[in-house]
Amino acid sequence: MNVPRPNDSELKLLRALWQAPRLSARELHDAISPSTQWGYSTTRKVLDRMEEKGLVAVKIVHGLKTYAAAQPKLDTLALLIADFSRNVLDAGGSLPVAAFAHSKLITEDEIAKLERLISALERKEGRHA
Repeated sequence: MNVPRPNDSELKLLRALWQAPRLSARELHDAISPSTQWGYSTTRKVLDRMEEKGLVAVKIVHGLKTYAAAQPKLDTLALLIADFSRNVLDAGGSLPVAAFAHSKLITEDEIAKLERLISALERKEGRHA
């Protein structure tokens, strides 16, 4: 599976896009700047890189370039959790999704779906939880 993995900077923008599905660069910048302290040009540069990597889908709306996450939130999180479990923890199985129960990013309903997505990824890769 050759799905692009977002880095830390790109995740900051994706989190904003998962909350509001389509935003302009200015709207994204305004949403994240209090926590990142980035200048607008940095936000644009990260967005350009994300577009090249296929992390965002671009659409012109009323003459304005807008961005949306190219992959659903849970699909991206499942990939990152599986990667972390394998590459950082060197674990044979995935990190328990219950560890994310208090996340502001994932609802309780999404936790069950996330668990299924991670299990499916492990089966594809020939790993067993």
